[in-house]
Amino acid sequence: MERHLVEQIRLYYDLHVPPDYNKRRRYPLLIALHGYGGNKESMMTLAGRINERDWLTAALQGPYSFIIPPGDNAKEVKTGFGWAARYKHEDSVALHHEGLLDLVDSVAVDYSIDLGRVFLLGFSQAVALNYRFVFSYPQVIRGVIGVCGGIPGDHQQKTYEPGDTDVLHIAAAQDEFYDLERVKTFVPWLQQHARSVEVRVYQTNHVFPRRSFGYINRWICERLS
Repeated sequence: MERHLVEQIRLYYDLHVPPDYNKRRRYPLLIALHGYGGNKESMMTLAGRINERDWLTAALQGPYSFIIPPGDNAKEVKTGFGWAARYKHEDSVALHHEGLLDLVDSVAVDYSIDLGRVFLLGFSQAVALNYRFVFSYPQVIRGVIGVCGGIPGDHQQKTYEPGDTDVLHIAAAQDEFYDLERVKTFVPWLQQHARSVEVRVYQTNHVFPRRSFGYINRWICERLS
């Protein structure tokens, strides 16, 4: 018979605090999650290009590490991180959910954040997991931005809760994993659960579109009032 043990692990994140941080104010919080093979440093760099002034940013790192072999122009082996394992996938989902909830609590202990203005940004693999979280805990996230990703694979089997979360879904016209026809099928499900859904398409492949930085910044700022 199969049995299991429950153990603790450490989840690492980087935190950016605005240069003019004032503890008398309550700041929004942006949580940024990298894609498969990324890390907290790479995602913090992307998030910083969106906005470094108006909110705190926490870049959480996936719990599953693996070796990335050096390419033609690389000399060193690198470590990449992911969010989910095929085996006992439900454990990965639970860990993702618990990590996000604990991250908000952790930041709130040391910094003045507005719990009504928490935003969640994810790229690629993190997108579906983030949507799972948002519509499992519909009161936690004010707005979620999904970049080049999908919706939960169990969206037809599991009941997710509608909430007051706004969704910005960013797609790439030449995405080799999520083509535009497939992205169109995501929209009805998102509309059933979110307060509003906006889809923007950029002329690129499966990368975080650099041209989207300014729009993401404006989209979040519109929801801060």
